[in-house]
Amino acid sequence: MQTGVAIIGLGIMGTRMLDSLTLSETFWPVVAWDPSDAARSAAAASFPELMISVDAAAAIASPGVDVVYIASPPAAHVEYAVMAADAGKAIYCEKPLAVDLAEAEQLVDLVVSREVVNAVNFPFGAAPSVDFIAAQHASGALGDVVGVDLRLHFVPWPRVWQKEAAWLSKRAEGGFLREVGSHFVYLTEKLLGPAVLVDSSCTYPDDDRSCETFVTARLDCSGVPVSLTGTSVGVGPDIVEFVIWGSKRSIKLDNWSDVSMTFGGGWEVQEIYASDPRRENNSRFFAELAALLDGRPSSIASFADALSVQRIVEAVLA
Repeated sequence: MQTGVAIIGLGIMGTRMLDSLTLSETFWPVVAWDPSDAARSAAAASFPELMISVDAAAAIASPGVDVVYIASPPAAHVEYAVMAADAGKAIYCEKPLAVDLAEAEQLVDLVVSREVVNAVNFPFGAAPSVDFIAAQHASGALGDVVGVDLRLHFVPWPRVWQKEAAWLSKRAEGGFLREVGSHFVYLTEKLLGPAVLVDSSCTYPDDDRSCETFVTARLDCSGVPVSLTGTSVGVGPDIVEFVIWGSKRSIKLDNWSDVSMTFGGGWEVQEIYASDPRRENNSRFFAELAALLDGRPSSIASFADALSVQRIVEAVLA
């Protein structure tokens, strides 16, 4: 049997999820909703069999819905998550959980106390590239982990394909640290354990609305120093680079799925994927999400995981 999904929010992430669900044998989109007339019309035209709801509450309450996927801007996450919990539905949410950290903490308490199945869209929770890195670390092949570097650069920000999501450029909900850096804070904690913020610096434009343009931070994971730098100034290509430095060999994750290792010389590419990384990642992620819903062990990120990441990210931005 397939698991029915309600999609709340039909922007970039919501429409990407619709595309991904068409390839899944386990999940299928039952209904969707967005406050934008144009977004609803576009989804109806692209997915004729999809039911478009009159509002979020009706979508969540629709027959056949088992999971509510929340892909709205962050300010509305808590509202829709509470609706889903009240309806007894599993919740699959984009990050961050909320704009206000206290609200995020209350939401975690809610899903735990009600035993609501919850998941957050950190794809590194179930990715073959991350499996490979974790195996190298667990086996001792890297030797002692002596440091981690994360480097980000985006010009323009938001990226061209995100330009319609104006909130991503705003300080209240957006910024590259929340949108991209949070994935790698999650990855760091997944691989090395809880992180503690040591110090940080954040530069903003002169107005009181625009998001960060320059970030540096130092974290500590049980004695392993983690360096984070991010910029959205100056021309140049996007950079998304995560390196674990080991005493025997080091390993690098580029552009989300490209893995390389070095034994002291140049970086050697590791063949992780048989074909299309995005498709393989989606397949693995849906398999782990299905396991979570069935009550089986799963590597999917939880609301509690996302809260840990959000605490660090918001501390850096503050």
